[in-house]
Amino acid sequence: MINIQRIMFATVLLSGLFLSVLSPAALAQSRPQKPETPRGNNKINQRSAPKTEEELKKEAEQRRIEEEEKNAIVDTEILKVDTNIVNVDAVVLNKKTGQIITGLKKENFAVFENGIKQEIAQFATPEAPITVTLVVEYSKWSELFGLYGNGGFEAGKLEVVRPVAYFLSKFIKAPDDYASVIAFDMRPTTITDFTNDPNRLRQTIDLLLRNNPAFRENNLFDAMKFALVGGRGDSVVLENTKERTAEFGGMVDVKAKRRAIILVASGIDTFSKTNYDEARKVVQNSGIPFYIISTGNLFYKKYENRLGAVDDITGMPGRLTFQQAQNAMNTFAKESGGVHYPMTFEGELPSYLNNINALLRNQYSIAYDAGEKREAGKKFKLEVKVDVDGDGQYEDKQFVVQHRPFYTTPKAPEPKNKK
Repeated sequence: MINIQRIMFATVLLSGLFLSVLSPAALAQSRPQKPETPRGNNKINQRSAPKTEEELKKEAEQRRIEEEEKNAIVDTEILKVDTNIVNVDAVVLNKKTGQIITGLKKENFAVFENGIKQEIAQFATPEAPITVTLVVEYSKWSELFGLYGNGGFEAGKLEVVRPVAYFLSKFIKAPDDYASVIAFDMRPTTITDFTNDPNRLRQTIDLLLRNNPAFRENNLFDAMKFALVGGRGDSVVLENTKERTAEFGGMVDVKAKRRAIILVASGIDTFSKTNYDEARKVVQNSGIPFYIISTGNLFYKKYENRLGAVDDITGMPGRLTFQQAQNAMNTFAKESGGVHYPMTFEGELPSYLNNINALLRNQYSIAYDAGEKREAGKKFKLEVKVDVDGDGQYEDKQFVVQHRPFYTTPKAPEPKNKK
């Protein structure tokens, strides 16, 4: 019995020793791998914390939005808001001295439409660059008037070419100013499109000086309309294109803050397709000022007593034609918000052109919202008053505000013809 117990004890002891010599790695590999228990607060089956009042409100708001989107009715109608902004460029002048008044503010101005005061929505006095189109009468008549007016001492065409050359060389400055030049006799011809390249401007002047007028007729009204609204005309001369005709955009399509037409002509129209009334409407509706230097006045003063009352059989304009021309020039300048300069002597030219440049660069930009939808083609009278010293009294006796006197609501564009 004793021996058997000893044997069993020895067997158990050997088994324990055998297990103790096994490496921990071997034991670890022999055990099944268990996933790690997520770390937390060592609690089993944790309960989520109760939501705060703010979180509950956000969830309720989100459910409400989702419900509204689910039940929303889709409205495919597009709401259009029509605005009718009327722009008025104004220059304030001292009546006695002709001095341009600068430094005024929005509070110094008042705009009236058909006698009703409007609220000024936009006002600015930007030192903006200028964009001009110079329209010059280049015909046999202008050459004749200039030649006899100066007594034959210089080429007659210089009376109309000199103002163009002076303005282009003195007042068009790169890179912001732009100018185009249109010469007309029977039809308008674009010498150069809008440019500020000094070489191109010099080429324009040289071209007018080298050549001589070819036709006698002056279709002034057609040239004015062409300069404003454009159309198909002769191709631009200095572009040397093979095309005989080209499409010209006109000044109304130019996106610039300071736009103007400088017209150098006698004011005599021969047989334009556009009549006088149509030309007036185009000028009024464009909102672009005309600064007019009318030529032929020295000729008229010298030879008025030798001219007939009406045009004679040779086509020579009579006294009535010259007077009508001056009246037309006055009307175009006034109704566009520009100025008419009835030039007689060459020495007057620098002061005229300096004045035009100053007027263009010192305009006040005023705009108001006409509000309700307007009837297309309806004309409204505009009046701008100024209170220079800010005392609440308009100073019409001492100062004059130069601006366009009318505003015409634009017509809807005509539908294109479908082929």
